[in-house]
Amino acid sequence: MIFNKDTAEKTAELLLQINAIKLNPGNPFTWASGWKSPIYCDNRLILSFPPIRNYVRDEFSKNIEKQFGKPDVIAGVATGAIGIGMLVAESLGLPFVYVRPEAKKHGRLNQVEGFLQKGQNVVVVEDLISTGNSSLLAVEALRAAGANIKGMAAIFTYGFDVADQNFKNAKVDLYTLSNYQNLLNLAVAKSYISEKEEKTLREWSVSPSTWDIV
Repeated sequence: MIFNKDTAEKTAELLLQINAIKLNPGNPFTWASGWKSPIYCDNRLILSFPPIRNYVRDEFSKNIEKQFGKPDVIAGVATGAIGIGMLVAESLGLPFVYVRPEAKKHGRLNQVEGFLQKGQNVVVVEDLISTGNSSLLAVEALRAAGANIKGMAAIFTYGFDVADQNFKNAKVDLYTLSNYQNLLNLAVAKSYISEKEEKTLREWSVSPSTWDIV
């Protein structure tokens, strides 16, 4: 679910402007999962554009507090959400921790890095949601450390049904600054893509795991 429509449209436009989101229906990308995709999203680019990273930080900060109440801690999912998560925590005057994909194999064997007390209310910040599996592994690690998860806030989601079901099963409320639907609407309105390309992009979103260009 998006925080609000105006933010969703503005965020989509900014991501397209800096090529954090690339749309290429005629020459699809291959994801790490092996899926063929006419879209690629790299929200790490946001950190290199101060006005845009400040916009994302401010929208996160005000909407997190409005939707979830002010938490005790902000947690970022490594590695993509560490930078923006720190900015949000700084803006809200809150402690920050981050969650590794898995526990370290040496030292203190930490998966959650930073100071976190049992029972603290945590909002998790993520950069991108596809199936939600890796994001929810971070939630599991935080819960295992004793955190009370208030919800997750992400920059962008592809809006896959499997992700919706995964978050529902995990009992985690997910809100995003923008999503695939608003991105496509904006891309058509601003002539980033043609109507034919829009059709391809919408077809992909119905069955992304089996889609391929024809």
